[in-house]
Amino acid sequence: MGTKGRSIIGMNVDDLVEMLNKAFADEWLAYYQYWMGAKLAKGPMREAVAAELLQHATEELGHAEMLALRIIQLGGTPPLSPKDWYEMTNCGYEPPEDPYTEVLLDQNIRGEQCAIEVYQKLAEATKDTDPITYNMVVQILADEVEHEEDLQALVEDIGLMKSRGA
Repeated sequence: MGTKGRSIIGMNVDDLVEMLNKAFADEWLAYYQYWMGAKLAKGPMREAVAAELLQHATEELGHAEMLALRIIQLGGTPPLSPKDWYEMTNCGYEPPEDPYTEVLLDQNIRGEQCAIEVYQKLAEATKDTDPITYNMVVQILADEVEHEEDLQALVEDIGLMKSRGA
């Protein structure tokens, strides 16, 4: 990272890199959880759920790329091994062992709710200290809020479908 670019950050850069690395780990684990869930989904609205999970997987991978680039700009190194993701994660990983659509949706809603908390904290930490990271974090936060809404809408649709005997 350039000297001036690093000097404008009004917080401990190593602490920021650590927070971003944890978020990076979360994104890779979320990507895999979504991607695998999309492949395994069974049950009501399987195709719609799988399509939504696959779209979210792609977006989580995009978040990981944004985070990696920022970590590198800050002079850090993103986690180099998938095993590191498990050690660093904020939100954990729930293997899609039960491929039933409603179970997959509930797992991923919990993941999105954790991600919202993580990015809210990152936004608070960087709001007045690092405008570049702050803008990136706010963009990712907006996506995570949208993901939660999308998944909850699918749960609602499945519930309506079941209540009407469809």
